[in-house]
Amino acid sequence: MKSRKFQFQRYQLTKQAAAVVRSGHPWIFKSHLSTAADVIPAGQWLGLVDSENRNIGFGLRESQGAIGIRVFSQKEEPTREFWAARLDRAIQRRDQLLKYTDGFRLLHGENDGVPGVVIDVYRGNAMLQTYSPTVDSLGRYMTQLARQRLGFSSIVWRLPAKRRRETEKEAQILFGYAPEIANIREGGLKIAVPILSGQKGGAFLDLRNLRKWISLRKDLGGKRVLNLFSYTGTLGLAAETAGAREIWNVDRAKPALEFGRVHHSLGKAKVQVIEADVFRWIRSLNVDEKFDLIIVDPPQMASAIEQVPKALAMYKTLYHEVLKNLSPGGRIVAACCTSRIKREQFEDLVQRVLGRDMKLEANLKAEDDHPVGFPEGDYLKIVAYRARS
Repeated sequence: MKSRKFQFQRYQLTKQAAAVVRSGHPWIFKSHLSTAADVIPAGQWLGLVDSENRNIGFGLRESQGAIGIRVFSQKEEPTREFWAARLDRAIQRRDQLLKYTDGFRLLHGENDGVPGVVIDVYRGNAMLQTYSPTVDSLGRYMTQLARQRLGFSSIVWRLPAKRRRETEKEAQILFGYAPEIANIREGGLKIAVPILSGQKGGAFLDLRNLRKWISLRKDLGGKRVLNLFSYTGTLGLAAETAGAREIWNVDRAKPALEFGRVHHSLGKAKVQVIEADVFRWIRSLNVDEKFDLIIVDPPQMASAIEQVPKALAMYKTLYHEVLKNLSPGGRIVAACCTSRIKREQFEDLVQRVLGRDMKLEANLKAEDDHPVGFPEGDYLKIVAYRARS
């Protein structure tokens, strides 16, 4: 008999909720739950049945935010073997990527079938993030399971930014000795990652495809680059690798800028580090300052659907402003990490603002460690446009 790790309580779904489970979506929203769910405590594992008492899946009761139940499987009961199989599939999916980098996302939450749990790996150092108290135990279990397979030298547990603000809980070392900085490789790039203090678990691994695209540009030699919302400047480093002669990294986070100044410069280009609110700073930038590549990668700007119109207006303002500083024949890279904004919505806005004089040059897709398994999981959009003249 297969070993169990969880005790399941039976819960009968509404017709709407049952349709969600059958569709393969990992979330049942609270608005789709019956009143019977009100007495089920957060963190309770559930056996989900439809109106005819047929088992159609398994999930976990959630209490925070709009999600009512995190759905983990359709019909297959989560056992130790079940979780091991999910992890092994994730590792296999990243097999080819590991030839290029030793910094990767091992588990990508819902998109890898483990809702609410993210595990990043930086040169043998694992970084666990759990997005709700209900999945804390599962996250720790999956990380220890991964350690058995990959042999981590350390495991650090850090809460995402929102949970850190609520609990004021600092990084917790679960195993080994975690260095302040882990140095990873991405092809020819060497990137320093502040794993105990950085944003997004230490680094923006989802921007790897953009770093690769920039670093392989054959026509950036001697060019000027404006890197907005630069964080630690890894995109600027990619531009310097490609031969750019001057790079401006602009961000409001002074510690990130200082980290980048120390760790992400080859000494071949003139690198300016500018601490500023990008939205205000770009309006005051002299029109005579021209750049051959302008990168616009703002943080998430809409956590709720009602915030989307304002976010779209801010994107529109950004692209309109940077156009005045683009050199003839130059490029603009536009990135959006807001899942509430649909891909078609974002791409249409960028094209309309930049106009017909700008031609789409690249539409970068997620790499193997950031699979997309459901609509809301398609959060990152990156497009590059080039002036026709």
